[in-house]
Amino acid sequence: MADHRVEVEVRGPWSLQTSRAFWEGFTPSALPPRPGAALEATFLVEGEWRRASVSVTQHGATAVLSLSGDGDLDRAAAQVCRFLSLDVDGRGWPSVASRDPVIASAQAALPGLRPCGFYSAYEAAAWSVLAQRVRMLQAAALKASLLEDGVFPSPASLVSRPLDLPGRKAEYLRAVAEAALDGLLDAVSLRAMKPAAAVLAVQQVKGLGPFAAELVVLRGANEPDAVPHNESRLTDEVAERYGRPLGEVSEAWRPYRTWAAVHLRVLRERRLGGVVTPA
Repeated sequence: MADHRVEVEVRGPWSLQTSRAFWEGFTPSALPPRPGAALEATFLVEGEWRRASVSVTQHGATAVLSLSGDGDLDRAAAQVCRFLSLDVDGRGWPSVASRDPVIASAQAALPGLRPCGFYSAYEAAAWSVLAQRVRMLQAAALKASLLEDGVFPSPASLVSRPLDLPGRKAEYLRAVAEAALDGLLDAVSLRAMKPAAAVLAVQQVKGLGPFAAELVVLRGANEPDAVPHNESRLTDEVAERYGRPLGEVSEAWRPYRTWAAVHLRVLRERRLGGVVTPA
């Protein structure tokens, strides 16, 4: 098992502590709380689907990634940067606050937050299937029942193993796994597309509608600049805070529309006493 250390210069505001606390409360893919300052995670490397582990620490504007595993650790490091949003140039994020006082308040309440939570677009798609027509905690229990040695199973494993799931979830989950094996849920490819085109592409997978496809692109591939048009709680939050439509309000958030949406959703859940759910 190889060990690999990567230093990443993070451009713009970032707090590992804030991001880690957010992820630990993110029900769809909650990071297990651990003592110490480091963020530690084990995941499957996209495409190879081999295990990798990472310990992330922050030293000023530098993220230090200490990786181990059997696969391509450079590829794993790139994936870590993607699922922690460290690959995004956030130097313009504070200027959004100067244009929008609501976002200014959100940034002050969540200093240095960068959206994180799903290790891959494939895992986000699988969660979307598991969460259909059930409560959030039920979906989390279904996901936990599928884990293999603490990580979500590879697409090949999902295709081959028996799945005892309610309704059509087994059928849809296998469709997601097959799409991942075919490269249709590759985060790099989805990020290279315009967000609207990526959402349409994901909807070609059986069982993934508009809401699910947006989750896959915005939170699985971690696209930083798109608006979730099918997220009713975000729409409600914008209506309450701004009194104007989401599409109009979000123009001031470019090129960090996803980031702004996540911040507003986190503040809403805190205010209403709920759990952190996808935005």
